[in-house]
Amino acid sequence: MPQTSIREVARRAGVSVGTVSNVLNRPDLVAEATRDRVRAAIEELGFVRNESARRLRQGRDRTAGEFGDEPRRAFGVVVEDLANPYATEVVRGAEHALNAAGHDALWLSSDRSAAKERRSLELLEEQNTAGVLIIPVGLRAADVTRLRAAGLAVVLIDHGELDACAAQVDHVAGGEIAAAHLLGLGRERILFVTGSPEPRPCVERRDGAARTVAEAGFRRPDTLVQEALSPGEGQAAAQRIVRMSPLPDGVFCANDLLAIGLVNELTRLGVRVPEDIAVVGYDDIELAASAAVPLTTIRQPRRELGWEAAELALAEMREGKAHQHRQVVLAPELRIRESA
Repeated sequence: MPQTSIREVARRAGVSVGTVSNVLNRPDLVAEATRDRVRAAIEELGFVRNESARRLRQGRDRTAGEFGDEPRRAFGVVVEDLANPYATEVVRGAEHALNAAGHDALWLSSDRSAAKERRSLELLEEQNTAGVLIIPVGLRAADVTRLRAAGLAVVLIDHGELDACAAQVDHVAGGEIAAAHLLGLGRERILFVTGSPEPRPCVERRDGAARTVAEAGFRRPDTLVQEALSPGEGQAAAQRIVRMSPLPDGVFCANDLLAIGLVNELTRLGVRVPEDIAVVGYDDIELAASAAVPLTTIRQPRRELGWEAAELALAEMREGKAHQHRQVVLAPELRIRESA
């Protein structure tokens, strides 16, 4: 059964996604009648928050010996950039699930290159791996068909536009939560900072934030596009921001790496965070909590995402021709720290 999303709960309760997030994370900020309405919607829809996290913790303690004589296989996990803490955590989650089932994970990076991604897939096919879990760069429907014809299970991570199983985070909801938090702090001039080329999840975050700001009666946020989603480009964004008039009073960054670089440079340039500009990131990487100004961010369940993708791949391998594709959607959560 498809997992109920936080947006469905919000629609059923007649409130914003940000309000549902507050009921889950900071219920004291929500009026009692609203809390009761949201909780009734949660119970009615069967919404389960991060159920995969529980399974992930349990899975770490399981050993391959518990699974009898099932042949040991290897699965490829292809991500955009293994230097990115987000990608590393996703792969670790997938590896935990595969190891718990008695199988192995091969880590590969496409380095955001469609050509390198294609070579990685060819290698996995040649090595007779059981399947591939992939954050795609240039993957096409024909590639999925070819891999499946060769006997590989194919699972997409944070990408659900092809005919395959997919494990995703509700990034539109993540953008809505970030914008709702900034608006709740009284910020009205909100800016979105992203990188180029802009991955589909970042587009969804931007769209969710823009819609929330517009629905609140304010002008849709401007977008500042940098060359990459990196701390260095966050610093460059800060240098552009300080030349704006008027200054934005709230900034939502497409990921934490951008946000950390941006906050550091704003501070160096004499801009107070959060007094002058409140900043929200996205991912909740380990560095977010330990930054010079601890970063408020949208946590996406990275390890749980990898775990769910691996579970889908294992199911496809075991079910064979009887397999039917499934979509798993996980909910992001707000983590409030000093930057906003």
